[in-house]
Amino acid sequence: MTAGVPSDALGQRILCGTEYATVRYVGGVPPTAGIWLGVEWDDPQRGKHDGTYEGRQYFKCRHPRGGSFIRPNKANFGVDFLTAVKDRYGLSDEQSVQHGTENTLVFGKKTVEFVGMDSIAQLQRQLNQLVDISVRECAVSHAGQKEEISRTCPNIRHINLSKNLISSWETVTAIASQVQNLETLNISENKMKFPSTSTSVFSIFSKLRILALNQTEITWAEVLLCAPGWPALEELYLTSNNITILERPDNVLQTLKLLDLSDNQLLDGNQLHLIAHLPRLEQLILTNTGISSIHFPDVGFGCKTKMFPSLKFLAIKDNKISQWSSINELDKLPSLRSLQCHNNPFMDTEKNPETLRQLIIAKISQLEVLNKSEILPAERKGAELDYRKIFGNEWLAAGGNWDPEKNKPSEQFLADHPRYPSLCLKYGAPEEGELKGQQPLTLKNQLLTLTIKCPEKPEQKPIEKKLPESMTIQRVKGLLYRLLKIRGSELKLSYESSKLEGKEVELDNDLKPLQFYSIENGDCVLVRW
Repeated sequence: MTAGVPSDALGQRILCGTEYATVRYVGGVPPTAGIWLGVEWDDPQRGKHDGTYEGRQYFKCRHPRGGSFIRPNKANFGVDFLTAVKDRYGLSDEQSVQHGTENTLVFGKKTVEFVGMDSIAQLQRQLNQLVDISVRECAVSHAGQKEEISRTCPNIRHINLSKNLISSWETVTAIASQVQNLETLNISENKMKFPSTSTSVFSIFSKLRILALNQTEITWAEVLLCAPGWPALEELYLTSNNITILERPDNVLQTLKLLDLSDNQLLDGNQLHLIAHLPRLEQLILTNTGISSIHFPDVGFGCKTKMFPSLKFLAIKDNKISQWSSINELDKLPSLRSLQCHNNPFMDTEKNPETLRQLIIAKISQLEVLNKSEILPAERKGAELDYRKIFGNEWLAAGGNWDPEKNKPSEQFLADHPRYPSLCLKYGAPEEGELKGQQPLTLKNQLLTLTIKCPEKPEQKPIEKKLPESMTIQRVKGLLYRLLKIRGSELKLSYESSKLEGKEVELDNDLKPLQFYSIENGDCVLVRW
């Protein structure tokens, strides 16, 4: 150690005031006297240069103004894990133990039951009972003395170590090796070095189920090198790590049920094929990953892919998916039940959000939840019937026919609407009368401005909504379910108009559109249950 600087200071994480940095240089900077630390700041706005001073380069920075020199006494190199735990939970030996009421003791800011022990024994008992520990932003940088954690806190199962001063994976394993039953570990927001060769620490994380490594600068290759040590891992969070390329996980991560790769700019959608055979993966979160298409080339439309066999939930919101063909592809996933897909360019092709929702529902047969909103059976039926009717004329023009022997729609139509044949099997081909006067999708939705009131619930304020006149009563009920959380089967709808002078018209046929009832702009829909 030199003048208060640890011997292994290079590469260590430090705090200077409230700013985080990494030590890149330790030594003199002529013509000044004494020892300096060359640091690279997490926030480059805090820096002054790139590690070059008076024409000499002392260290390198990613950002041209991301570096500075500071004196060692300005740097906080952090504390060991147990010191942080005691400080955070008010259980430090140095802190005074005050008597509260007759049956309680106050430790720091925590009041605990007093059972007649002396204060030191009580402190030990409190540490002994800790199961779920959070030392987020407590400047933890090292494990401390060997076996001290296991002796003092033997019952820990869940640890939040996020945003500390951990600079290497070795520090993480040194802490975890003393926690026998560790199930959950969050070490996000620690910029650290990961092993460059495969690690054999199988027993250390043998019970670990949930691991968060967000904003740690880990690569996918490093994930796979560490993964043999996570034999029971079920949830892995890897957001904001600049992961661009994936590799196939051979004999690792086979127990994984959830994988979050959000905010990593993947090279392309084909990267997903490399993780498509994780056998137990149920949830895949790909928010803001830059993907522009999804394709499962192993099977044609109408068949189920062997990729992602267990996937139930998929989040692809905030991406660059511009073609409906990617949504068609999702119908190939055998287990998909829930999808989040808002804020993608393909959604700009349809201005009405209700129609957009119906199109997605009709295209993905097994979907039960779309953008966090449940799809009720009545809504699915309405969406599929509408889809069958909306594209009926296109079906006919492409070679579709009511005569099964003559029904030969083009390959292009089937590629654009792969579920259309199955919808015709389910409900029958659209009748000629249904298709007369059927306008193109973009023209058909003349919007009506309607007021929705609940006359028997005065506390429920009236709502003004713009709805397409082609919207079926069934779909109106689906919308009301999301607004009022009352199931469509329990709702009774009617409407009143200034032209009808106080008369109510019952909206009694779920399959009829609003225009069937001659509803006009400014009319009022009445909702009862």
